[in-house]
Amino acid sequence: MAKRVQVIHTDDLDGSAAAETIAFSLDGVSYSIDLSTANAKKLRDAFAPYIAAGQRERTARRAGGKRKAGGTAATDIRAWAVSEGMQVSARGRVSAEVREAYERAHS
Repeated sequence: MAKRVQVIHTDDLDGSAAAETIAFSLDGVSYSIDLSTANAKKLRDAFAPYIAAGQRERTARRAGGKRKAGGTAATDIRAWAVSEGMQVSARGRVSAEVREAYERAHS
């Protein structure tokens, strides 16, 4: 039996169609929010003065002294990919295609 699953993202603020998922953190807590293009711009505009004045943190080191691959944990990329309806393995290396899509969505 075949099954087709469709994931439709909606803007978490107003219920319109979401264009992207934005990840951010504040006070040591990480968040992600699905937003339309307009609301994503509003969020980025609101953060802009704080980002400009702030200092970017270096990527935390993992046990054994290794940095997270590409500066982002594979688990974060996997979670994003699944939320976007992409096929991704639960373990092992995350494909370059998925990593590139993640970087495009978060740049």
